[in-house]
Amino acid sequence: MFPITRATVIALGLTVVAAAAHAQAAQKIAYINSQSLMDAAPGRAAADSALNKLGESFKASLGKLQDSAQKMLTDYQKNEPKMTATQKEKVQKDLTALETLLQTKQQEAQQAFTARQQELIAPITDAVRKVIDDIRIEGGYSIILDNAPGQSSIVAADKNLDITDKVVSRLRATPAPKVNAEPAKGAPTAPAGVTRPPTRPPAQ
Repeated sequence: MFPITRATVIALGLTVVAAAAHAQAAQKIAYINSQSLMDAAPGRAAADSALNKLGESFKASLGKLQDSAQKMLTDYQKNEPKMTATQKEKVQKDLTALETLLQTKQQEAQQAFTARQQELIAPITDAVRKVIDDIRIEGGYSIILDNAPGQSSIVAADKNLDITDKVVSRLRATPAPKVNAEPAKGAPTAPAGVTRPPTRPPAQ
């Protein structure tokens, strides 16, 4: 229900900056693997850990509602033969209401999880982008492409143009963004009515 870590990686994609040289001059091109950069980004492991804990908390809370719904259904099926029409109607309405509540809580939990994911991953994404752009400027590159699996449109390229290791090396020397233990003020937490908050991070 709540995809974690790799499913949440934002593609760094294509970074294109106009060359300062004359339009006819040769442009310097390089490429990176955004997946590798995000895996190595400082703060990524802490962000993933926080998201996993939040996801497990959401799953546990929603599981209680699911258990309640299942118990109500089981009891109804067991006692139905000896229930009056009025009793059956009441239980059926209760089951429908509980099912609706569960669906609502699932949606709220997903929204809360997504908001927290964006809050944690955004500074990491920004740090990766800054390092890439710094290296682009220092190296005089006009274009830096993303060659990550599933993101790349590059058919073939000289491996000497791959600057992923260079970016990773710079990233490792970059301070990790602070991971807030709790969501920022105003950010969604636990869906209303759930005991605790009911449950993958960059490139472009």
